[in-house]
Amino acid sequence: MYSHIPGNLACIRERIADAAGRSGRSPDDVRLIAVSKTHPIDAVRAAADAGQRDFGENKVQEALQKIAQSTDIRLKWHLIGHLQSNKARKAAGAANAIHAIDSVDLLTRVNQAAEAAGRTVEVLIQVDLALEDTKFGAPVTKVAAIAAAAEGCTAARLTGLMLLPPLAENPEDARPWFARLRGLRDGLVESGVPATRLRELSMGMSHDFEVAIEEGATMVRVGTAIFGERHYV
Repeated sequence: MYSHIPGNLACIRERIADAAGRSGRSPDDVRLIAVSKTHPIDAVRAAADAGQRDFGENKVQEALQKIAQSTDIRLKWHLIGHLQSNKARKAAGAANAIHAIDSVDLLTRVNQAAEAAGRTVEVLIQVDLALEDTKFGAPVTKVAAIAAAAEGCTAARLTGLMLLPPLAENPEDARPWFARLRGLRDGLVESGVPATRLRELSMGMSHDFEVAIEEGATMVRVGTAIFGERHYV
């Protein structure tokens, strides 16, 4: 049933390598996050058997379930969907990385929850460059304050920025948004934010990850191209 997954993974990795090569980068600079949302744990195991180690989930509850079902495998779990503040404790207690920090308040809640759980969790600031009503994320004007607040965190470790650009059929239409996120990161570093806290750019999905890599992505979030179409209940 999941025999297509190893081949799909191999194809995606080859495309990542080609895109990295076109931009003068090493494929090792790009981390593939396999987004397994709505797909069962057996699909995750099939990908893990093919060497995949980073997995992404949009919903906290689904992530918690799959984390509990895969304790026998050494995987890294990324929460990439919107995180409600009332779920910060559960998220910080289980996920390895959270790509959805959009306010100082949420960062503080995640830090306190991770601290209480005796864990360290990587966090990325989700930036809403297009200010879309249907998207979450911090506006550009708030990003520096969140990054500054991260300096005082002991258990939430800021590692970069995340972006969901406006939906477009042509991957090239996303390129300016990816370039803007990279430019925002560079500007923050120039202003004094430690580069180690902004080394990751999480951007690019199944239809546009190659363009994202060409514009500097260090994490790409690919689901459908690996697992197949999703079946929502």
